Amino acid sequence: MPPMTASILMALAFLANPESKPELWFYYSTNLWVDKNITRLEEVWRRAAKAGYRRVLLADSKFARLGDMDRRYFGNVEKVKKLARELDIEIVPALFSIGYSNNMLWHDPNLAEGLPVRDALFVVQGGEARLVPDPPVSFREKWDWKDDAVGLENGAATVRDNRGNARLVQKLKVARFRCYHIAVQAKTEDFTGEPRVQALAEGKPLCFTNLGVKRTQDWKEHHLVFNSLDHEEVMVYFGVWGEAKGILSWRGWKIEEAGLVNVLRREGAPCLVKGYVEGKDYQKIVDARMGNVPYNGEYEIWHEPPAIKTRLPEGTRLRVSWYHPTIIYDGQVMCCLSEPRLLDLLRDEARRMKEAWGTKGFMMSHDEIRALNWDESCRRRGLEAGAMVAENARRCVDLLEGAAVHVWSDMFDPHHNARKDYYLVRGDLSGSWKGLKKEVVIVNWNFDQREKSLKFFADRGHRQVIAGYYDGRPEDIRKWLEAAAKVQGVIGLMYTTWQDRYDDLEAFARHAGRP
Repeated sequence: MPPMTASILMALAFLANPESKPELWFYYSTNLWVDKNITRLEEVWRRAAKAGYRRVLLADSKFARLGDMDRRYFGNVEKVKKLARELDIEIVPALFSIGYSNNMLWHDPNLAEGLPVRDALFVVQGGEARLVPDPPVSFREKWDWKDDAVGLENGAATVRDNRGNARLVQKLKVARFRCYHIAVQAKTEDFTGEPRVQALAEGKPLCFTNLGVKRTQDWKEHHLVFNSLDHEEVMVYFGVWGEAKGILSWRGWKIEEAGLVNVLRREGAPCLVKGYVEGKDYQKIVDARMGNVPYNGEYEIWHEPPAIKTRLPEGTRLRVSWYHPTIIYDGQVMCCLSEPRLLDLLRDEARRMKEAWGTKGFMMSHDEIRALNWDESCRRRGLEAGAMVAENARRCVDLLEGAAVHVWSDMFDPHHNARKDYYLVRGDLSGSWKGLKKEVVIVNWNFDQREKSLKFFADRGHRQVIAGYYDGRPEDIRKWLEAAAKVQGVIGLMYTTWQDRYDDLEAFARHAGRP
């Protein structure tokens, strides 16, 4: 047997101390409205109990809308609570979808955080005002540059078994604070990479939407929408980053200034036509598909935007300003933290969750807040982004008074996401941690900076649960344990899976020091 490394020795020493030996947790996300999910839940939870797990972080998108659940749903809640009592597993339900806010936006899609469009040009023709590009923008026939792996022929770009980046790029002039739509056709043959379109300004991404290109597909059009924000020049990339096998082809790329797609309608995100009055000079502006396809809280990347219905004379030029949500990766949309109705929804959710579960503790789902502090309801408060998150966290903790409160670490961690230049957040997220009382338990998932992160929260007096695994190697929990041995207050180790993988449940427990 090879000699034990210092890290293993430290981890073993940490686990050997009865005062510091943490409880085993596991993460479980499900839909309790579906009866068959209860059967699978029971199978996993019985395995977990046998392996030594004593707490479960339970997530369900329906927790944000318990007021609309039926008797069958609450019957399943009671079944789960009974099972937990039998297995001696404590349930810690998750609530408050701050970051991945789609569940809460089901109540009102207009509560999404909005990016501003300012003074876009519309012209009246035939009783409708439609957008006129100002200035016009389009892709040129000649690209500014491309990687050698990209071949151009007959109006198409093709990548075959690339060993590195394979991109083609154009630099374009745009107007500040305007919405732009990119469409492109993609075809793949057993392609292992991730085809992406990206708009960069001053080296920073303006969009983070996944195209959804399949490994093998015939020609299909894909869409992307971005806001230029305060930039007048963007670099648009089509391609793949890193090595990939197979064939990827692009064609039919086009860019256009976009109209009122996903226009938000609320007092804190006004939609205005300069010099004219809604309801008098033109009909109310509404996008019938905003935030409700296929159901409330889900947002389409692109659809044809609505026109403005008006009786103004032909050729009248209008300057229109509005706000629209940004869609991150595969559909994530952030709520606006400054809208008063948000607090009403959070208060109602806290009350209903307490009534339904009656648990000792809850988990606040503040996590990866990727758009913030742009719309009028945010800007008129004059707060930095970090102070805005801190205030919301403080209010959420107060709503859970009397219960043990837990929260994900990342948005309160200066070594992780509580910083400047985080996605499409305007301003600095530093100081967000000031909204957390020391009694709040931090569920820490900052593996890459684990020592600094654990120390930061320990120095602030927080107890911590380590969120390990992340669909990786179960033995990596030992690296966490090495770091945990250097601080006080690590009270839990959580098997955390986003891919609904429980094959390594027992192995994780063994590496975490359970027999």
